[in-house]
Formats: sequence, C-alpha cells, structure tokens
Amino acid sequence: MSNRELLNPTNSALILIDHQPQMAFGVQSIDRQTLKNNTVGLAKAARIFNVPTIYTSVETESFSGFIWPELLAVHPEQKPIERTSMNSWEDKALVDAVKATGRKKLIIAALWTEVCLTFPALEALAEGYEVYIVTDASGGTTKEAHDMSVQRMIQAGAVPVTWQQVLLEYQRDWAHKETYEAVMELVLEHSGAYGMGVDYAYTMVHKAPQRQVK
Repeated sequence: MSNRELLNPTNSALILIDHQPQMAFGVQSIDRQTLKNNTVGLAKAARIFNVPTIYTSVETESFSGFIWPELLAVHPEQKPIERTSMNSWEDKALVDAVKATGRKKLIIAALWTEVCLTFPALEALAEGYEVYIVTDASGGTTKEAHDMSVQRMIQAGAVPVTWQQVLLEYQRDWAHKETYEAVMELVLEHSGAYGMGVDYAYTMVHKAPQRQVK
C-alpha cells in the first residue's frame, strides 16, 4: 500500500480524538462552529461508507467535558475510549482498537493539532501506518501552532486532507447509487456553498420541488 493510492471505504479507518468542549475552547486556528461542522461531516461520511470509526476522549469529567453530542450521535453505538494520556497512541485500548480494524490507512482528526494530533500521528507513522491528517477537522491553540504542527507531520510522512476531500474520495463516482443519496444529503447539510449549489441545481435546473427542512 502507498499514500499515492486513493482512500476507499475498505482500506481506511477514522480516528476522532478529543473533540470536547474544553479542548475546543482553546482552539484559535479555525472558527469553532466551522470546526464542529467539518468534524461531524467527516464522521457522517465514515458512517455512510461503513468505515471503522474510533472515538477517544481525555479526562472527560475532570477537565475536558463530554465529546460533542452532535458528534456522538453519528455513531451512537460507539463508546469513546477514555484516556489520561495526551498521546492517545500510548493508550493500549486505543492501539488495540486500531489494530482490530485491520486497516493500515488511518484518517485522524484531533484537538489540539500540536498535541493530540501530532503525537499519535508520528507514533503511528513510526509503526508503519499511513496517516492522513484532516486539517479542517482539527484545531490548534494558535494558527502558527496548527500550521507548524501540520508541517512537522508532513515532513514525517503524513498526508494532509480535508473532510470533504475524504467524502468525495470515498464516493469517487456518481454512478455509485447505493451511497449517492446519503452523500448528497450530507453535502446539503454540511458543505456550505457546495451544498447551496446542489440545492440550486436540484430546484432550478432539474425542477425538483424545494426541500422541506425539519
């Protein structure tokens, strides 16, 4: 396998690390509502394509708070792996969960970029995994902290991606009708201007009835 190979639903797994209120409070590198939108969109993309997804949290009740409910609702059957370590790769339960997926391509998003993303990314790379860091579903305490950490991970071999890139890399072909409708619903809900364009095309070009939003 190689990081030149496209991601697909059968060769990758998603790890979401520490998307918790106290961690989000410290994020300054990205608008925090955008961060939440992107992270939930990423999790929904994994759900649509049945990609193994691991949630992990740190010091939930003593410091960080519970993972965002909008995010947990995407995979309600998943119980987050609770940790004390800043480096999730030092937690045996997390590493065991990764190994249990059988996947070598790891898509990772975390708060904060300079700690909770960088540490496990470097460790996983050292153990032979291919690491894809979702830069717009991660955030640092400053823009410089985020950017320099991303550069460090790239230099070590990680591949930067964005959440929508992952979604469309999974879909790949609009002839894949088994996921088409779900992907379009996700785009309409989470993809901003792209979703607005889809809405316009549906109603004005294809003359579909206007969507009723609950």
